[in-house]
Amino acid sequence: MKINVIIVDKKSKDMLYLPLIEHYKKIAKPFAKIEIIEVFDKEISKAHDISSQASQKAYTKALAKYMKNGVHIALDPSSKEVDSYDFAKLLKDRGEVNLFIGGAYGFERDFLSKCNYAISFGKITLSHKLVKVVLLEQIFRGLSINNNHPYHK
Repeated sequence: MKINVIIVDKKSKDMLYLPLIEHYKKIAKPFAKIEIIEVFDKEISKAHDISSQASQKAYTKALAKYMKNGVHIALDPSSKEVDSYDFAKLLKDRGEVNLFIGGAYGFERDFLSKCNYAISFGKITLSHKLVKVVLLEQIFRGLSINNNHPYHK
């Protein structure tokens, strides 16, 4: 199984969160290969100076190339809330899963409609760096549930 976490964010070597990200990638290896893909280009940067709608359109354009294979799941705070067991079901028996984390202005409806699922981990707002860690923990938890690993208990 391959899981891609595609996030609209500048590449970061943040020493606070990076060890946790690497930890979850490593312990998930028996179940899945996880890749983090950070997407941020000049068009997104310019769009941020224009408007939230322009920013969302730039995100959609930048993320389009990752919409080819697999199941596409967007993290969107206004979508259906899922718990760890619901999330595990979304990962179960998949060859490739693409998890999308939007930019500062979220996703436009057009992008969300192209995804197989749009889910929320709750109404709180998290920084991009922290949401990566939370998502990776939930990926490992979901894989643990699906593989009867004791971590989730």
